[in-house]
Amino acid sequence: MTNRVAAILLPLLLLAGWEGYCRWSGIPALVLPPPSAVGAALWSGLASGRLLPHLAVTAAEMALGLGIGCLVGFVAGVALAEVAGLRRLLYPYVIASQVVPKLALAPLFILWFGFGMTSTVAITALICFFPLLENTLTGLDRVDPAKRELFRMLRAGRWRTLTRLKIPSGLPVILAGLRVAVVLALVGAVVGEFIGGRQGLGASIIAAQGMMDTPLMFALFAVIAALGMLVYQATLLVERWLLSRQAKG
Repeated sequence: MTNRVAAILLPLLLLAGWEGYCRWSGIPALVLPPPSAVGAALWSGLASGRLLPHLAVTAAEMALGLGIGCLVGFVAGVALAEVAGLRRLLYPYVIASQVVPKLALAPLFILWFGFGMTSTVAITALICFFPLLENTLTGLDRVDPAKRELFRMLRAGRWRTLTRLKIPSGLPVILAGLRVAVVLALVGAVVGEFIGGRQGLGASIIAAQGMMDTPLMFALFAVIAALGMLVYQATLLVERWLLSRQAKG
């Protein structure tokens, strides 16, 4: 109970201190708007319906990029874990694709896919790809040697060993990669909208910056944070459900 009360009081105290500092210091709202102005801008955007289409676009780009990136990352991770020669051949190129900053690749994505949702989804998928691949590799490699030997003695084939032993054993590590990918998916969607988006929360931030509307920018930050927390909590629920089913099975 004490921890819950503290979790509620801490943000309230921070907001009160922020509000008091803005009012008493006389700092311009253009530099740092008070929470009351941010709340007013947020309420205005939601009540008028202006923010909802942009929120829907960002959520769709996040979901599509996350789904594509995680699917490709998981399949690629399984392939590289199961075929040692393929891993030695392709893994250096995978690393090279990840160390290049995604902002540097954004102009190429715009040339290839044009402005709008497609390029943003491609950037998001590329960002989400590596956490799933790396965690899938790690999870499949950390199978108990005794269990692996047992499956070999039972003459279980590669597919049965993969689906009945390796993936279930590595599921906690794989799902940890999914949690990381969920956070990065929202980052990728917003960054993609910064570069080539015509709609979405990231594009709205750029528009608010052009209008020098700092309260609206902070309101959009709050919406992005709320969306990220909501999706992350949903991911935790799915993870608990999968792990509980695995434990019962």
